[in-house]
Amino acid sequence: MHEDDPGPVEIPIEEAIDLHAFQPRDVVAVVDDYLHAAQEAGFAVVRLIHGRGKGVQRAAIHRLLNGHDLVLSFWDAPEAHLGATLVRLKPRATDCREPAPSH
Repeated sequence: MHEDDPGPVEIPIEEAIDLHAFQPRDVVAVVDDYLHAAQEAGFAVVRLIHGRGKGVQRAAIHRLLNGHDLVLSFWDAPEAHLGATLVRLKPRATDCREPAPSH
């Protein structure tokens, strides 16, 4: 890393992500990373804004979501006219270990 290179940019996790800023080849990986971060942040439902276009990004995202370990369900956002997908995430796993016995 050069002295002028600030390194990775931290992006706050919000309830929606606009995927227009990402290269199409990166969108599926970005969405996967985002789902993990959103679940960790405690979001129950998130919005993926992929745009309408020809539906290529929407189809790729729906393929990822279908059977994804963190996803309970997903559907097209009705007001977005196929330009966004809403995703219901599984709740975070809680630590179920029993406390150590006290002596």
